[in-house]
Amino acid sequence: MSDLHLGEHISRRFNEELEDVRSKVLHMGGVVEEQLATALRVLVAGESKLARDVLDADALVNSLEVEIDEECTRIVARRQPAATDLRLIMTVSKTINELERIGDEAKRAARMSRKGMEGVLDDEIRTDLNHMGDMVRAMLRQVLDAFARTDVDTAILVVKADRKVDKKYKKVVKHLIKRMSSDPDNIPAMLNIMWAVRSLERLGDRCQNIAEHVIYMVLGMDVRHIKLDDVLADIEAQLEHDE
Repeated sequence: MSDLHLGEHISRRFNEELEDVRSKVLHMGGVVEEQLATALRVLVAGESKLARDVLDADALVNSLEVEIDEECTRIVARRQPAATDLRLIMTVSKTINELERIGDEAKRAARMSRKGMEGVLDDEIRTDLNHMGDMVRAMLRQVLDAFARTDVDTAILVVKADRKVDKKYKKVVKHLIKRMSSDPDNIPAMLNIMWAVRSLERLGDRCQNIAEHVIYMVLGMDVRHIKLDDVLADIEAQLEHDE
């Protein structure tokens, strides 16, 4: 095989390896999406028997994280990728870590939901939980789509959406505190709901983190710990420069 053909073969094989890693990340994301959807059924609809499904899915999510991380390590060691490909691999490594933690938060929400919450959720709390659950599920779908399509615009939508989740979280917590003051007998159950709601809020944060990793992957910009308005201004400037 000539040096030219050998180079083409190596390049094609490298691209196949990268695509395989991306596909595994999306598969892991799909598992976590289902885990979250089930956890929300436990939390909002009171289908406590499904909590076991959420807990059982955790083992698969953990194994996928290890498998993908090991593959990333092998690629770096074997291929010594250039800057753009290295950013992809780094993004994959960070994204699967966030997905694993999203699975942990879903598991925590399902576990809290089983602890004496029958009859405690009033219509207002249930409606807010349902809305908050829809919001974080949409964020997770969007950020996985942003990763799959290397789409900065969609990643930005996810970053913006986290503000709305935080606002809803504060509203629910305020209502729960009010309920606890008027109904002290149910304080333990209310606290469990509060912990479950906290997990949903953390889910939003994790999705935002993935969105920031996608922005880094595409543009090479580290936007962590930067105010949203400054992030948007920096991204707009970067895109104009690239044009």
